[in-house]
Amino acid sequence: MTSIALCQIPVDVDPAANLDRVREALVAARASGAELAIFPEATLTRYGKRVTELAQPLDGPFVTGVADAARAAGVAVIVGIFETGPDSLVYNTAVVLDEAGTRIAAYRKIHLFDSFGARESELVAPGGTPTVVEVAGLRVGLITCYDVRFPELTRALVDEGAELFAVIAAWGAGPMKEEHWATLVRARAIENTMWTAAVGQAPNLAASDTFGIGRSMIVDPLGVVRVDLGPAPAIHVAKIDQEVTATTRVVLPSLEHRVLGVAKPVK
Repeated sequence: MTSIALCQIPVDVDPAANLDRVREALVAARASGAELAIFPEATLTRYGKRVTELAQPLDGPFVTGVADAARAAGVAVIVGIFETGPDSLVYNTAVVLDEAGTRIAAYRKIHLFDSFGARESELVAPGGTPTVVEVAGLRVGLITCYDVRFPELTRALVDEGAELFAVIAAWGAGPMKEEHWATLVRARAIENTMWTAAVGQAPNLAASDTFGIGRSMIVDPLGVVRVDLGPAPAIHVAKIDQEVTATTRVVLPSLEHRVLGVAKPVK
């Protein structure tokens, strides 16, 4: 079993203030026995026109500061940043650090949120590579916010050996959006018989935008919501038991029953 911390924190525009929140959360996560702490999408800074100004390289001060905090706590980390990108754009990147603070993966969000009147592509360049990383004893498939609406991505992560989906988000509030979030997270868990840890920003009541609804969740391979943090800031540690996955896949071998999109041997 692996102990996972859902770090549902509010995010400010100021990267230094957000780094302080990450440090505090890691201390709390370690005190509760976490081996892996998952933070929201865009923990570096809130969405807005300033992301191109505030973006940093992967070896910049924010990731370096998180790495130092991870090393001090002895806790691996997944955290969302805006990474310096091409042509005056940025990447929306999920950075993975092991418990020694070493960067072991960086996933650039593939699907950009050009929906509900938003135009993420005006600021963000898309990535193109599904990413599975081994961290804290698990093979973790990385998913960022709008990505969760695309089941073909999670299928690709399953085929690469993922044992846990980590969904990081700054989910926008609005009519039906919270229902979409809860439904989509459960759907990706059910259709792949996969533990899913989904972590969103807590609402920042001082912000003028609507990003961040909270509702961080852990969903088991049968789609049962084991944890739902609601809207308030919280750090919650829960265990991921791979025996539950094995048992579920005996009872519900839907991955073995796939027909479409599965390569078959040539006769």
